[in-house]
Amino acid sequence: MKIAIVSPFDFSAPGGVTEHISRLREEFMRSGHKVKIIAPSSKPVDEDKVVVVGRKLFSASSGGSIARVDASFWLFPFYYYPKIKRIMKQENFDVVHVHEPATPLLPWAAIHTATGITVGTFHAYHGESSQAYHIFGPLLSHILCNLDGRIAVSEKARDFVQRYFPASYRIIPNGVDLGRFNHEAAPLPKLSDGGKNILFVGRLEERKGLQYLLGAYKLVKQERPDARLIVVGSGNTSSYQKDISEGVLFEGYVSDAELPRYYRSCDVFCAPSTWGESFGMVLLEAMAMGKPVVASDIEGYKDVLTHDKEGFLVPSKDEESLASSILSLLGNEELCSEMGREGRNKAQRYSWTKVAHMVMDYYLELIESKR
Repeated sequence: MKIAIVSPFDFSAPGGVTEHISRLREEFMRSGHKVKIIAPSSKPVDEDKVVVVGRKLFSASSGGSIARVDASFWLFPFYYYPKIKRIMKQENFDVVHVHEPATPLLPWAAIHTATGITVGTFHAYHGESSQAYHIFGPLLSHILCNLDGRIAVSEKARDFVQRYFPASYRIIPNGVDLGRFNHEAAPLPKLSDGGKNILFVGRLEERKGLQYLLGAYKLVKQERPDARLIVVGSGNTSSYQKDISEGVLFEGYVSDAELPRYYRSCDVFCAPSTWGESFGMVLLEAMAMGKPVVASDIEGYKDVLTHDKEGFLVPSKDEESLASSILSLLGNEELCSEMGREGRNKAQRYSWTKVAHMVMDYYLELIESKR
């Protein structure tokens, strides 16, 4: 089968959608399918893997995050349509799978010029409402009605998009790379001095809740002087300076190869996001590594983590509850081990091989239905 996977986001920049697309491609290729990724990119990428459409990108706010999207809006449709139409005609894809199809402009062109079946995956959850969807709803409805199939990565993502664009959605979750996130990762020597390590992984954006974890850490430090907070993720640290106390390490962006070593080195993983999470990807990575998790009791995270089983869910923005749950784990190795085992067992359900099989089965259903 010939498959095109389309992304509106800068493929050279790290991100959840880019990771998702790359893993799907790997699994499909392993099964003997031919796959091309079509995406913009601000830097050189493997041209055998990615057909680059658009190189002038800008940063746009989306659901509390910053996304890098193409800046060729003023050339639309003259910029995109001829290029995409030519690619679609040359390749004659059986399936064109567009991620975040409501995002301008590349997904729109791909949907309209596809010759095979079209599938859209909706990743985002923007809270209780979306101003953009309210404003551009009629235009987006006109575009999205051309999709043959729709996927949402979680129930919350489905409920959110269905509110604006009613249709049938298949829920197929994100996956986790069980080959990369496992016990074979070596702990980092600098974090293996006997202290207790609390780990945060995520972009330094307000909605990720790091400010509340820093407040909770101060409370933890009063009872556990040996505790240390490791912050992994890109972003500006200046807004957190007043909340930083002794033992906080800002590691910045770390490579894919190094990230599992940070998980391996921690005693507790903490995800204090306040809103806007459609799926707990970092929770799943920590669980795959056998680490207990303390996370905010928000939609998206509750789809992945069961309270009192793989970890604890605590009220959002509640520093005292965060601190209390962290301390209960730091002081109980047996509980950490039990929750870690539960997390590893659950993570097995989310292997990329299983996720790719679900996506492929959906493709085949749609092809058969269209026949």
